[in-house]
Amino acid sequence: MRFDIILRVAAKFILAPLLLFALYVQFHGDYGPGGGFQAGVIAAAAVILYALINGQAAAERIVPGGLVERLVPAGVLIYAAVGIVSLLLGDNFLDYDHLAHDAVHGQEWGVFLVEAGVFVTVFSSMIAIFYAFAGRRPT
Repeated sequence: MRFDIILRVAAKFILAPLLLFALYVQFHGDYGPGGGFQAGVIAAAAVILYALINGQAAAERIVPGGLVERLVPAGVLIYAAVGIVSLLLGDNFLDYDHLAHDAVHGQEWGVFLVEAGVFVTVFSSMIAIFYAFAGRRPT
């Protein structure tokens, strides 16, 4: 697909709105359908589309494989850290009431942080799976 000019031009127009839509879904997840999982998949799809059009090496210059391998557990750690902070503040695991000065703001912060952890893990997992399959050598 590297030499198909129509795909290359169309991808240039699609990538930025796709990443912007991923951010919208991420931040709108507190108020409606959407959140970290959906936003992570959409953002990963943008990187995968870029890799399909320009090659895996070009995509790895933007999102290096080493970074992806570190982001997968980092998202899980963000998720677990929110729960552990809740425990340390005297609440149940992932009970967000005491994360801020009042319970409503604590809930907002808790949901936002957990969704951010889910985004990081889903985004990096999708990219890691793509790199693993795309980087295989034919036998």
